[in-house]
Amino acid sequence: MGTTSLTGDMASAINDRIDSLSGTLLSVSHEIHANPELAFQEHHAAALLCDTLEAQDLIPARGVFTLETAFEATLATQGDGPTVAILAEYDALPGIGHSCGHNLIATAALGATLGLQAIADQLPGQVRLLGTPAEEKGGGKELMARAGAFDGVDAAMMIHPAGVNLSTMPCICVAEVEVIYHGRSAHASAMPHKGVNALDGLLLAYQAISNLRQHIRDEERIHGIITEGGQAPNIVPDRAVGNFYVRAVNEKALATLKPRVQACFEAGATGSGAEVEVKWANVDYLDLNTNWPLAARFQSHGESLGREFMSLKGLGGAGSTDMGNVSYRVPAIHPMLASAPANVIIHNPEFAKWAGSEMGDAAALDGAKALALTTAEFLLDRALQQEVQKAFNVSKGLS
Repeated sequence: MGTTSLTGDMASAINDRIDSLSGTLLSVSHEIHANPELAFQEHHAAALLCDTLEAQDLIPARGVFTLETAFEATLATQGDGPTVAILAEYDALPGIGHSCGHNLIATAALGATLGLQAIADQLPGQVRLLGTPAEEKGGGKELMARAGAFDGVDAAMMIHPAGVNLSTMPCICVAEVEVIYHGRSAHASAMPHKGVNALDGLLLAYQAISNLRQHIRDEERIHGIITEGGQAPNIVPDRAVGNFYVRAVNEKALATLKPRVQACFEAGATGSGAEVEVKWANVDYLDLNTNWPLAARFQSHGESLGREFMSLKGLGGAGSTDMGNVSYRVPAIHPMLASAPANVIIHNPEFAKWAGSEMGDAAALDGAKALALTTAEFLLDRALQQEVQKAFNVSKGLS
């Protein structure tokens, strides 16, 4: 296939199709937003997205790649060519709902796929919409990848809401760990010498981690909470539990930092006399290996919709996402679109309000259009495909 291009008529057809479905798309967004579900429990959201696809004559496979709330829908196109995966997320956070705006991510992915229906008969290759559960906790994309979800995929993309427009998400690795201390209960006043205080073990470890923070790199992070600390003040706690996140700039740095944190947990056990279980999560989230040629095309399409993108230079702060794991398997992008004012950050209760606002609605629709336009351009342009693959070949071994 020679190099072709995305024509103005094609772009207009995509945008018009998304505009014609805006009521349906925003209804989906608002319903997911109003019914937040935690990781691996997104039954209502997954069903709603799949039912909406079926109503538009696109039949999804449900419960795929080992996850009950995952789904896949393949858009029928006109011939051989590359495969693009468009990713939807739809899990929420405990207590603060869609304060990461995953309702907008899901709606943008849904809208992009349905928008591409308008020119499907002109597209070579394949478009796959993947519903990916459990981004906030559990690493759903990594679990799906292990089950073959990204086999044969030539590019993967999604958007994420934010307070600003960015061509990619500043992103570092993260490992999650649960630590459980087991002691021996006793009456704290009558017989304290009979007890082994599990909470003491956890607090010693917590303090050791606080000390460790003085001696790690600027871009590394360790943070945690105590989820169980005892039943009553007059009973020596026989069980204490904490959850911690350990973050580093890349996979190699994370592998170096994790044993230092492990040593803090073990020191808490030694100092208190309690026994400790350290349960590292099955999935570590990797940093984001952004495919810059593809990100540049997304930004161009976002700008054509009237969005102004911030420079990444000097931008502080970084989160983590299991899209990072995808990005080391296939060329991938994870741009961010402003759906709230710049001073409202994600994972903040205030952000959840904006994810259900008119500004959030606009981000979902613009995200759908920019994703669809970028997908179409990639499928049509052999030169872009080669540029994207070359960039991936250079970068994929860096983590």
